[in-house]
Amino acid sequence: VQLQASGGGSVLNGGSLRLSCTASGRAFSDYSIGWFRQVPGNERKFVAAISGRGGRTFYADSVEGRFTVSRDNAKNIVYLQMDNMEPEDTAVYFCAATPIYHNNFPSWDNGYWGQGTLVTVSS
Repeated sequence: VQLQASGGGSVLNGGSLRLSCTASGRAFSDYSIGWFRQVPGNERKFVAAISGRGGRTFYADSVEGRFTVSRDNAKNIVYLQMDNMEPEDTAVYFCAATPIYHNNFPSWDNGYWGQGTLVTVSS
């Protein structure tokens, strides 16, 4: 699976952006897709994820209620709708794919990763 994140840009505090993660390869619905973000100098952090057929979603506490993850398996795309954004959301956002679960949560240890897209939220 090859992944490409897109849709990053600059927004003002309280604004919205929608990121896309486009995948190539077969059996897209076999993979959970996750979004992560990283600020330079810091570790990469989990943001949100969605199961292969879209029935389950997972969110970090910091984005719960503001971000929404969804997918269109017919188009091999996963979206991250980001609303009511805050300067603390500024980061490079990455998407990842995995067919593996551990303790009922997608396991990203051996997942596939795409290049990131930069999101900047200014106050």
